[in-house]
Amino acid sequence: MNVIEFDRATIEIGGRKVLADTSLAIKQGEFIGVLGPNGAGKTTLMRAVLGLLPPRTGTIRVFGEAPRRGNRDIGYLPQVRTVLPDLRVRGLDFIGSSVHGERWGVPSLSRADHLMIADTLAAAGAADLGARSLSEMSGGERQRLLLAQALLGKPRLLLLDEPLISLDYRYQESVIALVRRFARERNITVLFSAHELNQLFGALDRVLYLGNGHAALGTVDEVVTAPVLSRLYAADIDVVRADGHIFVLSRGRNVEHADHMHDHGDGHGHHHDHSPHA
Repeated sequence: MNVIEFDRATIEIGGRKVLADTSLAIKQGEFIGVLGPNGAGKTTLMRAVLGLLPPRTGTIRVFGEAPRRGNRDIGYLPQVRTVLPDLRVRGLDFIGSSVHGERWGVPSLSRADHLMIADTLAAAGAADLGARSLSEMSGGERQRLLLAQALLGKPRLLLLDEPLISLDYRYQESVIALVRRFARERNITVLFSAHELNQLFGALDRVLYLGNGHAALGTVDEVVTAPVLSRLYAADIDVVRADGHIFVLSRGRNVEHADHMHDHGDGHGHHHDHSPHA
């Protein structure tokens, strides 16, 4: 079964085609790494799947239907975090507020809700965070709490937009391992955006590279090649494999390291360079 289908879909923001005439299909249980330079459309693609950005032309299907806001089968971790460092709410109350859609105030939860939250926190390695204030948590701890929030309610699809931002290498590895384990145990489809392929290399089923309004979806060996990425970026790209890593280079510079900037919404008041050159 295809969980996500784009059929010649074009998505525009402010008159700019972020994705143009894009067709792709993602199956149940796949772990997809979403990559591409700043402004390539990673966040836009996820917002379209969430039903927040309808296609200008073509169609998008999620679980065989048009995307709709508030779909409880989808867990979402946005790139732009809304948690304030000085927020003094307990972790349990924060994550509980999302169970029934409350935004402010202490949530009213049933015994079943409490059990679900406790199970999810434990599975996310965040059982100790329920009683603590968010203001007392490190960035990595808050990230674990937000990931647990995205996993509430046993979603069938997880959209994780740059979940590794601001995490040190140890936490990055633990987040990837946690998501991969959840995906395998519960047959969850995952779209996991990142700025570097090597971070996800051991977890991927397929990779989705975005660039210049186009998409390339396939295995790492199919997509991460000089001809495919050169066509996608409309630039001369070299792909070098060494010591179990893959380096995507343009004019000798690592594209993923040199040109990554956090992609806050793909075109909302920020300038984006669509080529891999600086």
